[in-house]
Amino acid sequence: MQLLAVGLNHNTAPVSLREQLAFAPDQLGQAVVAARSWFARTDSRGGDEAAILSTCNRTELYAASTAPDPLDAGAHFLADFHRLNYAELRPHLYMLPQHDAVRHTFRVASGLDSMVLGETQILGQIKDAIRTADEAGGLGTYLHQLFQRSFSVAKEVRSTTEIGAHSVSMAAAAVRLSQRIFDKISAQNVLFIGAGEMIELCATHFAAQNPQSITIANRTLERGEVLAHRFGGRAIRLADLQDQLHRYDIVISCTASSLPLIGLGMVERAIKARRHKPMFMVDLAVPRDIEPEVARLNDAFLYTVDDLGKVVQTGLENRQAAVAQAEAIIETRVQSFMHWIDDRAVVPVIQHLQENGEALRQAELDRARRMLAKGADVDAVLEALSKGLTAKFMHGPQQALHRAQGEERAQLAELLPQMFRGRR
Repeated sequence: MQLLAVGLNHNTAPVSLREQLAFAPDQLGQAVVAARSWFARTDSRGGDEAAILSTCNRTELYAASTAPDPLDAGAHFLADFHRLNYAELRPHLYMLPQHDAVRHTFRVASGLDSMVLGETQILGQIKDAIRTADEAGGLGTYLHQLFQRSFSVAKEVRSTTEIGAHSVSMAAAAVRLSQRIFDKISAQNVLFIGAGEMIELCATHFAAQNPQSITIANRTLERGEVLAHRFGGRAIRLADLQDQLHRYDIVISCTASSLPLIGLGMVERAIKARRHKPMFMVDLAVPRDIEPEVARLNDAFLYTVDDLGKVVQTGLENRQAAVAQAEAIIETRVQSFMHWIDDRAVVPVIQHLQENGEALRQAELDRARRMLAKGADVDAVLEALSKGLTAKFMHGPQQALHRAQGEERAQLAELLPQMFRGRR
């Protein structure tokens, strides 16, 4: 069984490609089932495991498979599922086997591979992905153990290092960028599109600046009203954006929509109604909620999740010592996990030895019972039983030693005495 991680992230691919490879939440279960079937096409033994993590910054397939070339199979699956050209996708993918896949998983869970170094949101996203994979039947012994250990490693990294210190969150970065356009956020009307965790974080940061008003636009009005109430704002339906967009100076969007919610024409009409007063827009969604052509408008300042990533890198030098400490912890835990995998690899061998030994024992026991049934002397039967067991157990090793030559015979000669050094 081979562990692997195949995917792309904010370091290897732009948002324009990441959104093409992103999985919608309602796709994940189906995709996990499809991935397992994909691996099984080249290996009939079955038992393949799969889980998929899809966020605004990354799409990754984690798997454990007995397929001949699981890395290649995983990469082709991602391209095939999304109907993408494999040759164009491949340069942006990382394909990590065994040891590297384990290290990568631990780094992702610990926030070391995030756009915001040390951020904690990724851990919740991994747990959601694993829950979905489990419900779809994608988890087995290997992935279950891998992710349980990744959670432990993440906890250890965050509790023993200052990896999250001095960090700038995406929400805080959005506030910083908006302050380049508007001197005072307190004089602006802010619109948040969506009602998920990222929008809640952004709303918290902007609310601290006491904007003139806060509005939540959401597909489900009731959910939007709950979030709006927390910040003293109001809620509207997504269907109302067309008529109300012009009222807002700052627009922050992050939904799970597979298609853009705000098009170029809608923003053009809003800018015209605002008499060309600037509009600051942040699109944190992948796939994107706002058509990228909006950035061409003179009075619309559109930023994507990648643009905010450049802002959050500030203060990185202050965290290098914590990063080194975290990497050392992760490397130790990787070695421990690989030792567990090595132990798992010999389990079938041990089971075979036990089954073979039991068959030999049962054969000799049956022979002894037949002798006793015929009235043979008990001591003689026990003597025959012990000699028969010894001869059968020693037959295989002795034959192997006789057949071996050269270095192989020398190794067996050194190893066999250790194997048969039992308790007395």
